[in-house]
Amino acid sequence: MAEQHRHPNIQDESLHVPFSQSNSVRLLAKAVGGLIAIFAIALLAPFVLAVVNAEKDQWHYLTLSVIGIVVGVALFLQPTRGASLRARQVFLLTTVCWLCAGIFGALPLYIAGPKLGFVDALFESISAITTTGSTTIVGLDKLPSSALLWRAMLQWLGGVGIIVMAMAILPFLQVGGMRLFQAESSDISGKFLPRSNHMVMAIARVYLLLTIVAATVYWILGMGGFDAVVHAMTSVATGGFSNYDSSFGFFNDQPALVVAATLMMFLGALPFVLYIRVLKGDTEPLLHDPQVRAFTIFLVIVITALALLQAWNGRDTLDAFIHTGFNVVSVVTTTGYATEDYSQWGGWAIMAFFYLTFVGGCTGSTAGGIKIFRFQLSQLLLKKQFAQLIHPNLTRVQTYQDKRVNDTLLGSMVAFCFMYFLLVGALAFGLSFFDMDFISAISGAATAVSNVGPGLGDVIGPAGNFVTIEPGAKILLIIGMLAGRLEIMTVLILFHRQYWRH
Repeated sequence: MAEQHRHPNIQDESLHVPFSQSNSVRLLAKAVGGLIAIFAIALLAPFVLAVVNAEKDQWHYLTLSVIGIVVGVALFLQPTRGASLRARQVFLLTTVCWLCAGIFGALPLYIAGPKLGFVDALFESISAITTTGSTTIVGLDKLPSSALLWRAMLQWLGGVGIIVMAMAILPFLQVGGMRLFQAESSDISGKFLPRSNHMVMAIARVYLLLTIVAATVYWILGMGGFDAVVHAMTSVATGGFSNYDSSFGFFNDQPALVVAATLMMFLGALPFVLYIRVLKGDTEPLLHDPQVRAFTIFLVIVITALALLQAWNGRDTLDAFIHTGFNVVSVVTTTGYATEDYSQWGGWAIMAFFYLTFVGGCTGSTAGGIKIFRFQLSQLLLKKQFAQLIHPNLTRVQTYQDKRVNDTLLGSMVAFCFMYFLLVGALAFGLSFFDMDFISAISGAATAVSNVGPGLGDVIGPAGNFVTIEPGAKILLIIGMLAGRLEIMTVLILFHRQYWRH
C-alpha cells in the first residue's frame, strides 16, 4: 500500500544524518511499551479461561499480565513532546517491536502452560507472531486450554492484527501509519481510503469479520466451540497452530471441515484491501486483480496435477483432491497445517512441496513467502530481457496493474530475491553444524524464512516437530523467521554499518 504523500512528522534523511537522539530512543521505547501493554491485556483471556478450567497455573497469567501492563504503560506514558521519528528508524521500530512482542509472548509458555525451556518458549512465540507455525511442543492434545488459546492469540495478533494495534499507537508517536505497514508487509495493492487510520480500521474490521466467519463455519460443520475459535484465528492468520499433534489431520473424518479450512486459508492469503472494496460493494477488483487471478490459477493447476498423480497411483480421486488441495494451499499460503504426511506420497511430492515452500500468497495478506507479485515481476523482467536480446534497439514500457514498472522496482525485487535465497542458503549451512541432515537443514531454513511451518524429512516434516533440534539451531531459525516475516531487508539493513553512523 504505497503512501501517496509524505507524512509531515516523518523526517526523511540520508544515511549520514545522526541517528542517536534521546527523543528518538524514547519514541522507540514508547512504541514497545504500548505493544507490551496490549499483549499484556490480551493475556487476560488465557487467565480467565484458566480460572474457568481451574488450572493450577492461572495466577501466573495474571501476574505476567499485571507486570506487562504496568511496565508497558510506564514506557508508553513517558514524555516525548517535540520528538519525531526519522524514516529509517521505522525499520528499527518494526524489528524491535516484533522481537519484544516475541519475548513477552514467550513468558507464559516458559512460566505457565507447557513450561518450556526459554529457548523453546522463545522459538514457539516467535513462530507464533511471525505466523510460521513451527512448534517445539509434544502433547498438544493434553496441553491446558489456556496455553492453546495463548498460542493461537499470538498467531492471530501476528497477522494483520499486530499491525493494526501498532497503528493505534503511531498517532502518539507522530509517525505515518502506512510507513510501518510498508515495512512489515510490502503491500502494493494501492491506497484508496483518504487517511491511513481509516485504512487500518477497515483492515481490522475485515480481519475480525473473516475470523468470526471462519469460527462460525467450523462450528456449524461439527468442530467444538473452543477448537473452532482457535482454528479460526490460526487459519485467517495463515499461522497453522492447531490444538492437536496430528494438526488438522485430527479432523480427517470430517471432509467438510478440511474443505472449509482450505477455503479459509485461501481467503487469508488474498490482499485485505480488496475485501474492503467488496464491503463497499465493489467486487470487480477482487475478481479481476491480476495478482489474485495468478494466485488462483497457480493453485488450481498445482492441485489438479498433484491430485491426478495420486489418483494415478490408486488413491480415490475425490479423497486425493480434498487432501492435495488442503496441503498445497496450506504450504503455498504459508499456513502450515497438515492433514497427513505428504512426504510419504513419493519422491515427487518431496520436491513439489519443497518448491511450493517458496511461493507464498498475495501482498497485503497475512501470508509469507516470496509472494506472487514478485514472480509476476520476474516474468516481466524475463520478457524484457528476451526482447532486448532479440531486438537490441527495442524500447518497451513494462506495466503491472496498469501502472508503469520502473527499473527501481525491478531492481528492488531482484535484490530481495537474491537476499532471500542467500539467507536460506546461509541458514541451511549454519544448521548443518548442528548435525541436521541435508533435507532437514535446507527445508528447515526455507520454511523459517518463508514462515511456512513444517519442513521435510522424518524430524521436522509434517508428521514431526522441532523439539529435538539443538538450541543453537533453534536460534538460527528464530532469526530466519523474524527476517522472513519482516521482508528481510527491514532486518538486514540494521546490520549495515552506515545505518548506525552519526
